[in-house]
Amino acid sequence: MNIRKIASLTALVSFVLEMLTSVILYLVPQGRVAYWSDWRLWGLNKTQWGSLHVNLGILFLIAICLHTFYNWGPIIAYLKNRAAKLRIITTDFTLALILCLAFTLGTYLELPPFSTIIQISDQIKEAGAKKYGEPPYGHAELSSLVTFNKKVELDLDASLTRLAKTKILVTDPSQSIAEIAKMNNLSPKALYEAMLPPAQPGQIKSLPSNPPGGFGQRPLADICREYDLNGEAIRSGFASHNTTASETMTIKDIAAANNTSPMDIFELLKLIVAEKKK
Repeated sequence: MNIRKIASLTALVSFVLEMLTSVILYLVPQGRVAYWSDWRLWGLNKTQWGSLHVNLGILFLIAICLHTFYNWGPIIAYLKNRAAKLRIITTDFTLALILCLAFTLGTYLELPPFSTIIQISDQIKEAGAKKYGEPPYGHAELSSLVTFNKKVELDLDASLTRLAKTKILVTDPSQSIAEIAKMNNLSPKALYEAMLPPAQPGQIKSLPSNPPGGFGQRPLADICREYDLNGEAIRSGFASHNTTASETMTIKDIAAANNTSPMDIFELLKLIVAEKKK
């Protein structure tokens, strides 16, 4: 058994697997969406992929430390000049340090192309949110059935009746949405949809009392379309409250442009809607 070879090969294999999990976590939808829709890839959910990423990272760290130990001689040779004298600050080391600093500072300062990499991930995650659906509120799957129905303004007894009609078993309403969904081999999203009353023709969704999950990431135009709001009237309402807003801006962007929070913008939107109804 050759420890040096084992360490080097373990470092290689764990590195490849760590890169694989990194790519998957780069692409996976936001947690609130992944848990709500029970997103899976190759049978593993977001939590399992995250756990794999952490543990493979620890294995890679241990293996690379052993690899460094057993290859200390060649590493020291990289730091020697042509006269075979040890120098920490060599041209090669300086360039390596500059590369690391450039990636670190570029990411911290949100400069292109580093910010672009993050933006692409955000766009992929937003597309995933549209594909798989947003929860009514953040991590709704962790709420008990009783609390969930109160939050989404559904009658608990009516919800239990609808679930029973679709053969969905509920042994205890105090169980979480995630637990009930798992017991019935469903996603929390599918469980919620089974609780909803049939949509009435021409029925218009009203603005909820609390912002749904992912609300801050959505453009104002999308929100106006979903809740049948007059975009021009809403923009006018924001202007009357000295708030800069456009239909192409997300709620988060509007909040940032006005030095406030997305929650404050949501409350202001509710106020504007109420004012327009008078």
